[in-house]
Amino acid sequence: MKENLLSKRTVLSRDDAFLVIIDMQERLLPVIAEKERIVENVLKLVKFSRIIGLPILLTEQQNLGETATEIRKELEDIQPIIKLEFDCFESRAFAERVRHQHRNTLIIAGVEAHICVAQTALHALSDYAVHVVSDAASSRSSHNWEVAIQRMRHDGVTITSTEMVIYELLGKAGTDQFREALKMVK
Repeated sequence: MKENLLSKRTVLSRDDAFLVIIDMQERLLPVIAEKERIVENVLKLVKFSRIIGLPILLTEQQNLGETATEIRKELEDIQPIIKLEFDCFESRAFAERVRHQHRNTLIIAGVEAHICVAQTALHALSDYAVHVVSDAASSRSSHNWEVAIQRMRHDGVTITSTEMVIYELLGKAGTDQFREALKMVK
């Protein structure tokens, strides 16, 4: 039953989703392709998640320092999950926090797309609907990002964009949340 439910769920629902920000760390970002755009879009996703009350999980790869300052400022109340594993689900702390969300859809952003993002997204497919935000994920090289996006799409991950996520979760115009979100996308 759950498999049929997940295979049919392609449009995001704010009651069933949560945002996962993977390894947006100060020491890693300088070598990431299009880092300014990635940071900007991750910030939009975080701020939008705050507007609609969407839960957020944050990971940090051990030994790569803290999350980028501008992102960390928006997530001061969230304890990052420190991990050694590339696949976040191999971290017991991450897997436990995901289970406690009691939601079935992961929205994933972060770095590196071909390592931690891809391994986490592919692992999650067996139990969750997975949306990777392509313009809020990157790698050191554009080639690795491209291969990661192609592989994840091929294996069943929904590839989306920052604005698609925002408008799908909003669902309609004319609300206070819509007006707040509109300021971020214009």
